[in-house]
Amino acid sequence: MTRVFGEVAALYDDIRPGYPDELLEALTAFHGGVPAPVADLGAGTGKATELLLRLGSPVIAVEPDPRMAEILARKLPAAEVVTAAFEQWAPPPGGVGLISCATAWHWLDPQTRGRRVHAALQPRGTLAILHNRHGYAEPDQQRAIDGIMQAIDPVQTVDDRPVDWAREDLERSGLFTGTEVHEWHRHPVFSTEQYLQLVRTFSTYRRHSLEDQRRTLADLSTAIDGWGGRLRMDVHTVLVLVRASHS
Repeated sequence: MTRVFGEVAALYDDIRPGYPDELLEALTAFHGGVPAPVADLGAGTGKATELLLRLGSPVIAVEPDPRMAEILARKLPAAEVVTAAFEQWAPPPGGVGLISCATAWHWLDPQTRGRRVHAALQPRGTLAILHNRHGYAEPDQQRAIDGIMQAIDPVQTVDDRPVDWAREDLERSGLFTGTEVHEWHRHPVFSTEQYLQLVRTFSTYRRHSLEDQRRTLADLSTAIDGWGGRLRMDVHTVLVLVRASHS
């Protein structure tokens, strides 16, 4: 599943929301300055990499899918792109000051990811785990869309984890300290077609048969057209920051 997005890499890059500018301020305040160098794990087409480059530090973007990595490299030539899984990546000597993982932490091996990240960080280095939750500003529309999506995937489309679920994972490991959590909400308006394109990039949609996919898109199209062909979303960004607990 870590490479399912490569099948729609260009669409993913075009339609997926990025991350808020305020994230950089929170990150540098937590780190106590500008970290260097920076590694972005599971970088995809560079949604977070683009923001991290504004720090002015060298950025290494690690992405396992060559189709995603190709778009990233073409779009952001200032980044060093490594086409490899995180487990295959060799960090630079001395480690990195910051590791970012944007909407990809759940794809990494839960048994080893904390230990591997800790080993790749400089002493007191920062780990930033961030993700977007795609919600809807109107409760009635939220319920209607949830119902349509759950019709094909009654388990996978229900995310009942706490918004900062990564925090418990990291604190339990004993490898990190000083946790901070930041949240932002943005409310972009999507047309029917824009929203259908967004859904085509969701793993909870892509894992199903073509027949199920077609039925889901048809049901979503009917619902959004009934709301005037516009859907006001609630893009909820959550940032979890921790510090490597080197002595």
